[in-house]
Amino acid sequence: MMGKIIFYEDRNFGGRYHECMGDCSDLHTYFNRCHSIRVESGCFMIYERPNYMGHQYFLRRGEYSDYQRMMGMTDCVRSCRMIPMYRGNYKMRMYNRNDMSGEMMELMDDCPNFMDRFHMSDCQSCNVMDGHWLMYDQPNYRGRMYYLRPGEYRKFSDWGAMSGRIGSIRRIMDF
Repeated sequence: MMGKIIFYEDRNFGGRYHECMGDCSDLHTYFNRCHSIRVESGCFMIYERPNYMGHQYFLRRGEYSDYQRMMGMTDCVRSCRMIPMYRGNYKMRMYNRNDMSGEMMELMDDCPNFMDRFHMSDCQSCNVMDGHWLMYDQPNYRGRMYYLRPGEYRKFSDWGAMSGRIGSIRRIMDF
């Protein structure tokens, strides 16, 4: 099943629009600004800069008539990534040092408070073995978010973070 997201230049789904059915590393050529978004199917991450860089926001199926006010984001949406549907086990290994070294913590379910669970507040690298995850810099799934798909993240900047501070982590299971 493919995903479908529509970006509109004006609030309430007005003005020029662009439909996207998958990943797009540079949306700038399709519209100048973005004030509303409709996700018709699937889940997407949108990014404020091209090539999946900058602030990241998770969008599930639904209408976002004035997403800037809802999410506190600017009108700059410059790339998007479709999150593939996944039905299986979830597993991530997190490390307190770069390059998957140091103390290892394993996660297979949601973690609303990283500090309470692991008695540490940051993660320098991780290996997402199964599933797709959202990492937040504050507890209870708040603050800046980062999308992690299967693969190795040798340092926190590999997932787009400015520091290794972790508040909470959840599995992306909402389709």
